[in-house]
Amino acid sequence: MLKQPQQPIIHGPQAFEAMRRAGRITAEMLDYITEHVKPGITTGEIDRLCFEFHKKHNATPGPLGFHGYPKSVCTSVNDVICHGIPGKRVLRDGDIINIDVTPIVDGWFGDSSRMFFVGNVSDKARKLCNATHEAMMRGIGQVRPGATLGDVGFAIQSYAEGLGYSVVRDFGGHGIGRVMHTVPQVLHYGAPNRGLRLEAGMFFTVEPMLNIGGPEAVILDDGWTAVTRDKSLSAQFEHTVAVTETGYEIFTLSPKGYHLPPYKSA
Repeated sequence: MLKQPQQPIIHGPQAFEAMRRAGRITAEMLDYITEHVKPGITTGEIDRLCFEFHKKHNATPGPLGFHGYPKSVCTSVNDVICHGIPGKRVLRDGDIINIDVTPIVDGWFGDSSRMFFVGNVSDKARKLCNATHEAMMRGIGQVRPGATLGDVGFAIQSYAEGLGYSVVRDFGGHGIGRVMHTVPQVLHYGAPNRGLRLEAGMFFTVEPMLNIGGPEAVILDDGWTAVTRDKSLSAQFEHTVAVTETGYEIFTLSPKGYHLPPYKSA
């Protein structure tokens, strides 16, 4: 097992190329699963399809066996904030679901998640998902050498709370590369010009979770599934990004141009 670094790793050109490959497989998997997300499918079937996608693309599911996690992906439905375990749950018209995939490609981790609409969803669910994606992109938009992680968190928090949503504080983004979760911790709230100062070559995820109600989370008895304490809807989007010399690069952009649900090719 690779030793955890104490400070963020500054990656070079070869690492960028490796992460581009991992990021593309990650995004292609989410593109692939899109057509299967419809009323009647189970979250377990989504997991099976993603597992088969891993095998066909010579990738390994990063979550499978990670600290005992039993499945290949995470499927978080409605009031589930994150880390929902796929199983027998049947998706129904009006549900929203986050699918989070973390394939290992040639020893490098990609990591991304998207919200999906199951059939016809409510306006409040649609607006929540749109706001969560916009909050993520506003956070990513702060990434550049000399900026801070506080700048990223503030951009997310100020936008989300300005719309009346709460930002989950119990979970955040993380450094990534040849290790799935490493430094730095990326908070989705904060103050400008505070926290770690960014340098070109850093890799990490930006993955805000927004709730319609309060920000509090409860972990279910399975030890993984985090739900909103007040049972309100929750949404999350995630990209893996790098700090470049001039700004940022997103490794996990959809090749098909799928950005916001319902997904249509650009």
